[in-house]
Amino acid sequence: MDAAPDPETAPHVAPALDLGRLRSAFPALHSGPSSGLVRLDGPGGSLVPQEVADAIAAAMTAGMCQRGALTSVEQLTEATTTGARAAMGDLLGTDPRGVVFGRSMTALTFDLARCLGADWGPGDEVVVTRLDHDANIRPWVTAAARSGATVRWLDFDPETTELHDVAGVLNERTRVVALTAASNLFGTRPDVAAIAAAAHEVGALVHVDAVHLAAHDTVDRAALGADLISCSPYKFFGPHLGVLAADPDLLETLHPDKLLPSTEAVPERFELGTLPYEQLAGVTGAVDFIASFAPGGAGGTRRERLVAAMGAIAAHEQALLSRLLIGLDRLTHVRVHGSPAARTPTLLLQVDGVEPRAVHEHLVGHGVIAPAGSFYALEASRHAGLGDTGGVRVGLSPYTTHDDLDRLVVGLGRLGC
Repeated sequence: MDAAPDPETAPHVAPALDLGRLRSAFPALHSGPSSGLVRLDGPGGSLVPQEVADAIAAAMTAGMCQRGALTSVEQLTEATTTGARAAMGDLLGTDPRGVVFGRSMTALTFDLARCLGADWGPGDEVVVTRLDHDANIRPWVTAAARSGATVRWLDFDPETTELHDVAGVLNERTRVVALTAASNLFGTRPDVAAIAAAAHEVGALVHVDAVHLAAHDTVDRAALGADLISCSPYKFFGPHLGVLAADPDLLETLHPDKLLPSTEAVPERFELGTLPYEQLAGVTGAVDFIASFAPGGAGGTRRERLVAAMGAIAAHEQALLSRLLIGLDRLTHVRVHGSPAARTPTLLLQVDGVEPRAVHEHLVGHGVIAPAGSFYALEASRHAGLGDTGGVRVGLSPYTTHDDLDRLVVGLGRLGC
């Protein structure tokens, strides 16, 4: 059976995003092994535009070595570093003086949990959710085990994938609440601000994993109520590294392990070793690339242009998601997991009688990349009754088109014949 969304009844993509210009910026869409493929694997890592690759290449050949103010090379290295902090500050709506770079979000969260956990003891409590990627679970569980603190789990409804009421796991001994801004498995977007407000009522810190959200919508650390927030630039067109951000006054109260001669300054004291300057240049390039898609050549600050651009991206992706859900609803042998009130354009599917890996392989035969697994959201997959196998994840990206969705739905439809 071939089934594709009906363009007469499906919602249309918002015209504000210049999709042609955006798609033309990605070499992988037009040449090499990825050319001609439908890429629905964005939640695992986005494609990289040419200008970001150029920024990285230019930084690598510029002769940068150490930050300083004496030589032109030192000045360039300093400007590259502070420029990347400013870019991430604009993207996350946070003070750039509190932006920390690290090898990955996972590594930064382990470092953070170890630092905070040094002050915990028996009787203290940490809250984690079963909806999260394990990078925002295992660091906290490990730190709690070492300190003797108690871990409390915030569960979710396996049918809707909505988190339960956080009040049941909070008390005056709660030290940290760690939760996701958007599930990388189901796309579910919890009410982070409400959960953070409840956590602050009992004096707890809130760490928000914004890795999945930052690729799809505007992020505002203060509006979310996040004391600490983390993300990964390679999810939004940048290079592979991690970012942790907080109010610099909060970072001043934390004392991570560091080398004796390393600076005590914030945020540098959280960054182990020499930073990868070429990747920092790529971070700035990625943020500027997003800002350039503000509709109508919007002026204003970079933050204002980012908000406008992310609004256009979100409208584009949500219109595509609505179209896709209409098409999938016609496939009686395909099940979409979860029905949250709000979600990113990310779906986890199962096909009746077909293992997720086999669905993945079948779709590859149709030129569609939609991988299978639990994608490090192991607690979520198990709690939803999917075990360690998970499902087939379909992740829409800003460069996704109507035709991409049609090829996916047709491919899935043929599994039901």
